[in-house]
Amino acid sequence: MRFLSIVLALALVVLGLGAKARPLAAQSDCITIEDFAKAKVGEFPSDWKVRKDAGKTVYSVHEEGGKRFLHGAAKDIGIQAAKQFETWDLEQYPMLAWSWRPVEFPAGADERTKKKNDSALAVYAVFPHSPVTVKSVKYIWSGVVPKGTHLSDSKGLTQVRVLETGTTKKGEWVEERVNVRDDYKKYFGDGEVPKPAGIAVLTDADDTKSSAQGDYANFRVCRAGS
Repeated sequence: MRFLSIVLALALVVLGLGAKARPLAAQSDCITIEDFAKAKVGEFPSDWKVRKDAGKTVYSVHEEGGKRFLHGAAKDIGIQAAKQFETWDLEQYPMLAWSWRPVEFPAGADERTKKKNDSALAVYAVFPHSPVTVKSVKYIWSGVVPKGTHLSDSKGLTQVRVLETGTTKKGEWVEERVNVRDDYKKYFGDGEVPKPAGIAVLTDADDTKSSAQGDYANFRVCRAGS
């Protein structure tokens, strides 16, 4: 993945979104951001955005056993899909939770190497930075990079944390829960955390010139400890 161009693209996607998010219900321990329940199966979700229309061919809503999710299928391409929500209060809801499932890992990928930086699954928490750039904490499922590894890309604008590693759970849904507020402070060293602009996902295979597939479901923001 070409880091600087990707960050600039993500800025255009997230900062350029025009839809207004609904206020969060403050009494709940977790708030659903996206469960794809209202999205049309087989189509790109209408309330998500991509930088290029080609991204709409990468991501589509699927359904299995009554569960709807976003399926990413990339071949020689790397384009994020992003969703804005502007009422995410990190002090009240510092946790980001979701489930994901790796389907196909890009051949030869290694996120530690610039020319092999592809992933079956990646989730971003995105923060405004400048009129044309964003900061983001990126969570990935890597085929080879050890779990817990921290990487820094895009001239420091993207901080990467490996949440899962290996291919033994290919085809299995795994639930994730991360403290975005604490990760932002840890990786960027900022005392004050800006209000998030939204989330994004990336299933990509452009650097390895291969193919990758992965699924995403049930995005929520939650209170700490919930």
